[in-house]
Amino acid sequence: MSRFASVLVLPLLFNNAGCGGEPAPSDPLAGVQLIGDDLSDIPLHGASAEQVDRFKEGDALFDFVFRERDGLGPLYIRTSCAGCHEGAARGPGAVQKMALVDDDGVTPAVDQAGLPYGHTMRPYAVGGATTLSRPEIEGTIKLSQRLGPPVFGRGYMEAVDDAEIERVASEQAARGDAIRGRVNRVVFHSKKNADESFHTFAEGDENLIGRFGFKARVATLDDFTADAYQGDMGITSPLRPEELPNPDGLTDDAKPGEDVAIDTVNAVADYMRLLEIPKRAPADEHGQALFAEVDCAGCHVPSLRTRADYPIAQLADIDALVYTDFLLHDLGPDLADGLADESASSASWRTAPLIGMRHSTSYLHDGRAMTIEQAILLHDGPGSEAAASVAAFRALSREDREALIDFVRSL
Repeated sequence: MSRFASVLVLPLLFNNAGCGGEPAPSDPLAGVQLIGDDLSDIPLHGASAEQVDRFKEGDALFDFVFRERDGLGPLYIRTSCAGCHEGAARGPGAVQKMALVDDDGVTPAVDQAGLPYGHTMRPYAVGGATTLSRPEIEGTIKLSQRLGPPVFGRGYMEAVDDAEIERVASEQAARGDAIRGRVNRVVFHSKKNADESFHTFAEGDENLIGRFGFKARVATLDDFTADAYQGDMGITSPLRPEELPNPDGLTDDAKPGEDVAIDTVNAVADYMRLLEIPKRAPADEHGQALFAEVDCAGCHVPSLRTRADYPIAQLADIDALVYTDFLLHDLGPDLADGLADESASSASWRTAPLIGMRHSTSYLHDGRAMTIEQAILLHDGPGSEAAASVAAFRALSREDREALIDFVRSL
């Protein structure tokens, strides 16, 4: 039985979440302490008292700063989830990536043995480690950066029905233009979760639909959480019990055994599942129409239907306003990073979900775009599936371009 099976189904009102005014005495959100003045890091509108408690439990763990005695390391990037997703938003933490590439500078080399400790740089060491991850290469290495993405509305994203994603992929395949999004079929790399509320996947299960990560390499939020604990902080768990290889050959850190319990992983995953989409301004009809006219909506699909059996009742069988198709699109060599994630190529990126845009100050996977307009224009380039949409955007009047940008910013 789902841990949320007893939740009452209450009205889901996107644009009323976090609005002003005192909550009614019977409102389960009464007494919730928001973080600062930001009304974005809040649980689903209409959340039950049980869900609010679970949200706050996971939120505290999301912000928890790990120390050496907690199992941090031996090598790590940040000391907390919030270090890369402060206030559930983007950054400030960034992950540096490296890949061995062919002479063209973007195609992953067949032989990646020169990177024996993986493609992620971990710049800090504790727990007896003295040597940071380093390449041992003969060949060309490409460096890139990825900023921690927002985690708003991730429950909506996990709840989207697989059939919806496959439907959109089929529709794009039938188009007569360059748009050809494809599903990233991924492997479940974690151990089986003892709590089967959300899925029953086991390590090695294949052909899952990836939806999380810049290249859609992860299928579920518990796998996403365990992967981030292990990869970014060196925190092991029952889902990911092994320390990552490191130049010092350490097999453990200052805390013997698994660093966190499965309950911790699931609480953090549930926090993300219960995070509301930040309150959106009423849509400007002209800007919204232009968004569709230049075909931004072809990939940033405004809404997708969720599973009727998703365990969080408020997210089941609804139109989730996620503004993504979850599909991989080739954006050309200008945005390629030399890395392949599951079936994603160097130049392939999952359509970014346009959620919480008002909280972002930079855009694209590496933050190279400082404005929404720059982000749109950088979708152009040789081989990019989005080139025609960018050309249509350029052809708009300055006034219309601003209206489209304002619409995106409102999301």
